[in-house]
Amino acid sequence: MTGDRLEQAAPEVRDRVRASFDRQGLMSHLGARLTHIGPGRVHIALPSRPEVTQQHGYFHAGATSSVADSAGGYAALTLFPEGSEVLTVEYKINLLAPAVGDHLEAVGEVMRSGRTLTVCTLEVFGVSGEQRSLVAAGQQTLIRLDARTER
Repeated sequence: MTGDRLEQAAPEVRDRVRASFDRQGLMSHLGARLTHIGPGRVHIALPSRPEVTQQHGYFHAGATSSVADSAGGYAALTLFPEGSEVLTVEYKINLLAPAVGDHLEAVGEVMRSGRTLTVCTLEVFGVSGEQRSLVAAGQQTLIRLDARTER
């Protein structure tokens, strides 16, 4: 990060991440969208709507965890070479407060990128206007795979 501006990934990396994100049925179903793609750092926004809440009106833990997992996975992918894919090996998330706001902002950031395994930190914020509150934090391990030619 330079000053208050987040560093952007190279255009070809952003295109590759967006193309992969657009193939994710769950992110589309939830209404999530990419808001930042930088080297080793990705942000995903999830707007509040009844379909992503639980019975008390908070964002559902499953929705919160899903956007956190994807943010970390795409953060890792930004550092992988062309022709690579990423899969989550494991992740742990702590739900720190009821997730409320106009939207959630999930931030995945690479802690260590290895040849095979990459470790990321995960944070999810509830956002209302200018107010940002940390609602979940976690860590994940991902594996780099060669792109498959068949689906």
